Amino acid sequence: MIEQLWPEFEAPGTGSSGAGEHLCVRIEKTGDNTEYVAQELAALAGCKAFEVGFCGLKDRHAVTVQWFSLYCPGREARDAELLATIAERWPVLGSHRHARKLRRGEHRYNGFDLVLREVSGDPATLEQALAVLAERGAPNYFGPQRFGHEGGNLDRAVNLDPSRLNRKKGGRRGGGGSGSKNVLYFSAARSWLFNEVLAERVCAGSWYVCLPGEPEASGEPTGPLWGDGGTSASEDLALFERAVVAKHPEFEKLFLSTRMKPERRALVTRPEQLHWQWLDQSTLRLQFLLPPGQYATTVLGDIFELQDMSLSRDNKR
Repeated sequence: MIEQLWPEFEAPGTGSSGAGEHLCVRIEKTGDNTEYVAQELAALAGCKAFEVGFCGLKDRHAVTVQWFSLYCPGREARDAELLATIAERWPVLGSHRHARKLRRGEHRYNGFDLVLREVSGDPATLEQALAVLAERGAPNYFGPQRFGHEGGNLDRAVNLDPSRLNRKKGGRRGGGGSGSKNVLYFSAARSWLFNEVLAERVCAGSWYVCLPGEPEASGEPTGPLWGDGGTSASEDLALFERAVVAKHPEFEKLFLSTRMKPERRALVTRPEQLHWQWLDQSTLRLQFLLPPGQYATTVLGDIFELQDMSLSRDNKR
């Protein structure tokens, strides 16, 4: 997986350039999850863990290329030494200074280069399905990693006290602790409700078309990210979404005491620049781009029955 930033964060070349209090570092990693790497980078840079920025969580087991920003004001003269120290742990592919910290979702897309092994099925039929995927897209489900190991985040969400949701009444952002965990569990419940609505739309065959009551003007069908007041949809679509969520009162009640604004998420994900190549009769290489917050496993799961071995491994790091 390769993370591509917005142009305002990009800098040419691989050496340090630009100016600002944050040193942006592009590293390659495997075997370590994003939050673990961020903590280790903070220790190496001599800054607080919350002063390390990144755009999103990348898979621990895959080979991934990702940007991090380190808060190092007034220490430009030590950048080369710090980069050399980081390079002893992970390959450093690029760096530059910037005035802002990287934030979640602040990248243009994630690029995937995947190899599927032991692929069975008629190659011509699979290629036709891939062509349809490139044109129409796939249901934009949240992936299982959103819900924690064996759905543990959902179990914790059921017992969550909404009044303890981390609202950051004071102090610096990103302090972590139990409040941030509550947000994680709350988000898992929100994502689960979205998946349930999307599943009903898939069963009805309406997941790739707009229905009356769609609140967005983009022309793309969306589903609810539940919040205060439930959904921002109207008419029959609102009735439909509320009926689906009402089947899960244990999650619906979480949103009765919060001030979280209802949002929308696209029901369709379309891989951009989708290319494939047969390496042999049962090995298929796939390359494509996805926007932030969308899952390669979701896209491929629309065609293939996948076995992800990483889900059964230890996820402590």
